[in-house]
Amino acid sequence: MAARKDIDGSVSVPAFYGKELRWKREAAGLTLQQTVEGSYYGASYLSEIERGHRRMPEDLARHVDRVLRTDGFFARCCEDVRKSRTHLFAPYFQDALELETHARKIDEWSPMLVPGPLQLEPYIREIVHTFCPADDEATVDRKVAARRSRAWVFEDAQGPASWVVLHESILRDPIVPDAVMAEQLEHIAAVARRRHFIPQIIPCNAGAYPFMMGSSLLMTFGDGPPVMYTEGMYSGQLIDDPSIVERYRDAYNRLRAAALPPKVSLKMIEVAAEEYGNGEYARRLERRCLADEQLQHRTGRALRRGR
Repeated sequence: MAARKDIDGSVSVPAFYGKELRWKREAAGLTLQQTVEGSYYGASYLSEIERGHRRMPEDLARHVDRVLRTDGFFARCCEDVRKSRTHLFAPYFQDALELETHARKIDEWSPMLVPGPLQLEPYIREIVHTFCPADDEATVDRKVAARRSRAWVFEDAQGPASWVVLHESILRDPIVPDAVMAEQLEHIAAVARRRHFIPQIIPCNAGAYPFMMGSSLLMTFGDGPPVMYTEGMYSGQLIDDPSIVERYRDAYNRLRAAALPPKVSLKMIEVAAEEYGNGEYARRLERRCLADEQLQHRTGRALRRGR
């Protein structure tokens, strides 16, 4: 039997709520199945709530209060959980966030940034400071914790099967200092080596390919039709029309065909991490800038001679 994973209640309000739920349930000597008995929900549903991956519906919260004799605690607090998720994640992402917890398979395309569940704290902070410059540090801290709470998508052995396509520019155009970038890319490689997700890289010289604008998530479920979520900088759209989702699925297959093979892609990520870590990337960039300056100088002289 796999060892039970502890819940870090400091990560987010849903995680704190879930940790308290598990503590109360175990103090009462009840299993997940015994706790949900008499409700319309299953044991796996309650387990996801305990891990902070899902919101508790009000009717289930009232049921749990009756079973655990918690004097309405969970019914009173489930609204706080709902508000916290709305506050820390963009409103247009709310439905996709909820569906993410049920997905059996997730296919993701990220053209400019490391996917959210794979981002480490320094990388997240840089993005939040850039996209939401008015946020105070307390809000930034909460957003960092909320995004890290989604790490289970790729890191949890029980998480959905995942396939991620990244553009090479993510490796070549860092948005954080080299040492931080090295740590971020090594993290991606380490998770990929555990085969919780399969990465592919679209090279810079790939030419035209599908999904050239915006990031996308294709989520497949065991008990429902697939859905597509596409996102821009300050907006997102959930698409559930079967015919349109099927076109997106076909386009994603063409995107994967245009990308480098998984083993080659993983090696690229590992090499990039090593180069950022040992300073080779900075030296190569310096040599490239020097070469560009020399080329501009020679071009300027040629133009002056041609006058």
